[in-house]
This record gives sequence, C-alpha cells and structure tokens, in this order.
Amino acid sequence: MAPQQQTALTILRRKQVEARTGLSRSTIYAKMRRNPKRPSDYDPTFPKPVSVGAKAVGWIEAEIDAWLIAQIEKSRKAS
Repeated sequence: MAPQQQTALTILRRKQVEARTGLSRSTIYAKMRRNPKRPSDYDPTFPKPVSVGAKAVGWIEAEIDAWLIAQIEKSRKAS
C-alpha cells in the first residue's frame, strides 16, 4: 500500500474568519441563511460551520481559503 499523506485540518473561529475574509459577524451569518427581505446576502457557496462544542462553531480553513480563491477568480472575470 502506498502511504497516504494526511493534511492537518485547521479550524478557524469566527474572529479568525472575520479577519481572513474581511466580513463582519452579521455578514458571515447572512451569507449562510436565506432571508426573503435581503435575498442578495445569501451565498450558497460560503462554507458552513462545524460544531466544535456545545455552544461553539468553527470553519475549516481550507474551505474558507477555497471560497476566497473563488471570489477572487469571480471578480477578475467580471472586470
């Protein structure tokens, strides 16, 4: 069997996601939920959080990075 390379998963907490993406707390949560009053806020491509405790969530760093790369590519194609 060939050895499989494991990459360590890193969980980012909300403040780290805010710093990494430049989005506010309310914008992060708005991207994850449909709101009929503000449909443009919802982004189905934004990574979903994972539960890391009874009252704690985090986001997988690789998913946040992939989302950021997709946003950069999307903005470059638009211009």
